[in-house]
Amino acid sequence: MKHLTVRKAFYSSLPVLAGYVVLGIGFGILLRGAGYGVLWAFSMSVFIFAGSMQYVGVGLLTGGVSVLTAALTTFMVNARHLFYSISMVDRYRDAGKYKPYLIFALTDETYSLLCDGKIPEGCDAQLYRFLVSAFNQSYWVTGSVLGSLLGAVLPFSTEGIEFSMTALFVASFTEQWLSSHDHIPALTGLLGTLVCLVVFGPERFLIPAMLLITLVLTLLRRREEKVL
Repeated sequence: MKHLTVRKAFYSSLPVLAGYVVLGIGFGILLRGAGYGVLWAFSMSVFIFAGSMQYVGVGLLTGGVSVLTAALTTFMVNARHLFYSISMVDRYRDAGKYKPYLIFALTDETYSLLCDGKIPEGCDAQLYRFLVSAFNQSYWVTGSVLGSLLGAVLPFSTEGIEFSMTALFVASFTEQWLSSHDHIPALTGLLGTLVCLVVFGPERFLIPAMLLITLVLTLLRRREEKVL
């Protein structure tokens, strides 16, 4: 069963491989351009593992921001994981020794692979989820290290490279929309963000939008539980 689970998890993670390696290379190059070497790229990708936040983190490192500013920025960038976790509570409830890492490694792309709850026949469910998460992180770490090494020997212009994460989010959203019959979470995200953008403006909309989306999805979840 373990060999089958490893093989299926690897196959499932392959769509993320190219994206994470390329985006990781971009992060490594950007970090190297800011004066931080391969050890920084490796450590951030192993212990932080938050793609968009790592890109933002380069600016925080070079800008000399305060701890409070860094903490608030991290919350704003990663607040979307609040409602990711809502839909994964039941699946991770009995994960045992894998649970801490599964919580840590729940990125946008890992969520897109695991959110439907489907496990290949004959596979250990929690081991499968753990391996998908671990494979995805290994791709990101590999890309980050490669980018840092390339940035040290080849001249690169980093202008506009941070947009690669936006492109990945759009791709992930499109794949989830096409693969899922339930579009309520996606529409909630779009409409909630649009409303907050109009009400609060482009400089202050992010936190209100995340709070609104989390509230709506939580209420919808409770309503579904009552119906069931």
